[in-house]
Amino acid sequence: EKLIKKMNYLWKINQETQNNLNQETSKFRSLDYVSIRKVITTIQYQKMHLLLDEEEQLHLQALEREAKELFQQLQDSQVRMTQHLERMKDMYRVLWETCHMPAVELLQDLAEMQKPQPVNPELTSWRITGVLDMLNNFRVDNALSTEMTPCYISLSEDVRRVIFGDDHRSAPMDPQGVESFAVWGAQAFTSGRHYWEVDVTHSSTWILGVCRDSRTADSSILIDSDETFLLISSKRSNHYSLSTNSPPLIQHVQRPLGRVGVFLDYENGSVSFFDVSKSSLIYGFPPSSFSSPLRPFFCFGCK
Repeated sequence: EKLIKKMNYLWKINQETQNNLNQETSKFRSLDYVSIRKVITTIQYQKMHLLLDEEEQLHLQALEREAKELFQQLQDSQVRMTQHLERMKDMYRVLWETCHMPAVELLQDLAEMQKPQPVNPELTSWRITGVLDMLNNFRVDNALSTEMTPCYISLSEDVRRVIFGDDHRSAPMDPQGVESFAVWGAQAFTSGRHYWEVDVTHSSTWILGVCRDSRTADSSILIDSDETFLLISSKRSNHYSLSTNSPPLIQHVQRPLGRVGVFLDYENGSVSFFDVSKSSLIYGFPPSSFSSPLRPFFCFGCK
């Protein structure tokens, strides 16, 4: 009887071991699923590439159409302004010849001449599928310091130079000089890919981007175009415009009113700006070669 019990026990152990072996064998065979998974993953990425390629072509075609329409509008506007200028010259000559005309009649004639309005060549900002999901893989929390430095900004007319300091004497006397606050990055980057967002909701004029880590004890710092990549919202002649430096370039897209995303790819030497609310590209600087640490920069409140 004891022998039978031992045999039954051994048989039970043998069955359990065999079952475990079968399960492990089944698991081992299920690794073939990895190959299947690779195939379907590749196919999915191919589909995504295809969709993005199609989206890219649609965006480029739409951009080309808009450019042609704006070019035609600018041509028409130029013709209207030229004609308006000629009419004004004619009226000026007539006024000299008919200076005895009653003032009321002169005012009526002038009122009937409507000055043609300039064309605003603003292009549509197209949404790029999945771009924010991709960028958030490189998101840097607290990229900017919480310390704000009161400063005085002076923008050159061609946006080639930005001078700022902690008092009015640091910047030259310039109508564009304005009291502001500057915030530097909490750290400087020397490698890798980094993405952060800046909220410009409560400021109409601002400067943001990255520049060489050149902070010194000097109260006045000159940010030039060498390894300085800035997006600038400024007011000129009662009109807000968006521009970049390196080289100076007006951006003919709608000025972002919420959050602006900044993407730095150090190894590939690229800096790009995005309108977060629209998931659209504002501007990407041409690839270059970085040779020094780059630090995030944000100046706001300059009104």
